[in-house]
Amino acid sequence: MKIAMTSVLVDDQEKALRFYTDVLGFLPKNDVPMGEHRWITVVSPQAPDGVELVLEPDAHPAAKPFKEALVADGIPYTAFAVDDVHAEHARLTGLGVTFTQDPVVMGPVTVAVLDDTCGNLIQLVAM
Repeated sequence: MKIAMTSVLVDDQEKALRFYTDVLGFLPKNDVPMGEHRWITVVSPQAPDGVELVLEPDAHPAAKPFKEALVADGIPYTAFAVDDVHAEHARLTGLGVTFTQDPVVMGPVTVAVLDDTCGNLIQLVAM
């Protein structure tokens, strides 16, 4: 068994697709119309056949309160691995990304937390 897909709940799929591709640098993989919403996945350019991130609509009534509670408590929804958190922080800050936590060294890892503009905090992690 392996992880093939994971999701992030987004408040606007089109905005999320732009942010996750144009800003974060993921590649679009699937974009399938599904009535009111779409099945959109993106992948890392470093692993285009690897795990897909589904940009899942947060239309379920439980989704928005869940996301709001996480953000209010400063808890990231998920984490992405990067080679150098400081370099990625500088690159993304230059692109206008808002960070709720600048890079912090925590023992063997360095982390930072960004706002994905779609209702989530996302942690960047380097081992």
